[in-house]
Amino acid sequence: MDRKRILIMGAAGKDFHVFNTCYRDQEEFEVVAFTATQIPDIEGRSYPPALAGKLYPDGIPILSEEELEKAIREKSVDEVIFAYSDVSHDYLDERRKRVIATGASFDTFDVEKTMIPSTKPVIAICAVRTGCGKSQTTRYIMRILKKLGKKVVAIRHPMPYGDLAAQAVQRFAEIADLKKHDCTIEEIEEYEPHIKNGGVVYAGVDYGAILAEAEKEADVILWDGGNNDTPFYKPDLHITVADPLRAGHEMTYFPGDVNFKMSHAIIINKMDQAEQADVDSILANVKKVNPDAVVIMADSPVTATDPEVIEGKRVLVIEDGPTLTHGGMKIGAGVVAAKKHGAKELVDPRPYLVGLLNRTFEKYPDIGTILPAMGYGEQQCKDLEQTVNNTDCDLVVIGTPIDLGRIIKINKPSVRVTYELEERGGNQLDELVKNAVEAK
Repeated sequence: MDRKRILIMGAAGKDFHVFNTCYRDQEEFEVVAFTATQIPDIEGRSYPPALAGKLYPDGIPILSEEELEKAIREKSVDEVIFAYSDVSHDYLDERRKRVIATGASFDTFDVEKTMIPSTKPVIAICAVRTGCGKSQTTRYIMRILKKLGKKVVAIRHPMPYGDLAAQAVQRFAEIADLKKHDCTIEEIEEYEPHIKNGGVVYAGVDYGAILAEAEKEADVILWDGGNNDTPFYKPDLHITVADPLRAGHEMTYFPGDVNFKMSHAIIINKMDQAEQADVDSILANVKKVNPDAVVIMADSPVTATDPEVIEGKRVLVIEDGPTLTHGGMKIGAGVVAAKKHGAKELVDPRPYLVGLLNRTFEKYPDIGTILPAMGYGEQQCKDLEQTVNNTDCDLVVIGTPIDLGRIIKINKPSVRVTYELEERGGNQLDELVKNAVEAK
């Protein structure tokens, strides 16, 4: 039997999950390659035989997306499956046209097949774009579940940028586990808040094996989504966070638009910063494509340590890396706090960039006068540290989810900004969570 030859386009995350759930051990298919983008230096590896299964004794090569057309021709690809997140429909169509021009067919991943069922209640936190406020929403839901007396395990969207076989199943229960697993800044930002709140986090590559381990110790599984991706597990309660500062993106960015259409509840976050017209636009889209969804309004207030020291200062603002890069945000918690507390000037970091950070700004030139906390590897962390310390400013305002000053050495005064979710108009989320858990 001729096997259908598949190439999976990815970014070291959903692509591997798509393979594991849809193609591994399926003899009618042969996945000949992955391509990689968005994250620096994740290509040039192989998806290892230990994870790829019996049909792939040599593993599967991971190529740069820049080699897409060449790979399709040389590997006689029949179909390309698009399997990464936070891209516009225009971006997706451009990839589709490139693939079809080679003679191969093109499709996006199968959402239903990639959602693994669980024996435990699953609450999924997703978004329409990177940077909508999933992190504080997840922490908020975690507190609700703890009040209900439930043992909660958070399973985080994958960020496997190192040894894939070694990262197949990772468990984080204490801060030392972050060092044990050689975590990047991006991973620490997502795992550490849960650990500090007394939670257990799982992540890795093989999300079937991860779920099997998590179910052994959890009353409830909390899916902590990445970017604007769809859940890896079949949710009993699917919550999607929408952003009125990017109104309309809930309909025009993949696969956040899928989340928006299939969610049980939609949180319109950042109401404290939003224009009513933008909120109304999102509400109209809810009515159009998901009229049964419960809509919840929420604020995302920021809190700065020592806010009084910001006034009158020339500040360098550092924000979450993915939010500024493929998330496309021009403003984050650090900028909000700087303006709120009277900063004299936002200092432009671009004249002071070092090493790999230059590449980040070349790829994402619209970032502007904010510094993304890029830390996907040791060299990027060094470049970030040197850039911060080179910058001519009075104060560093850190708007990242963790205390960046613990990861890099900053040679000037700094202020940290944190943010939480505040639900407006009652406790709808409490009721939704309680009902979902009891129903399961």
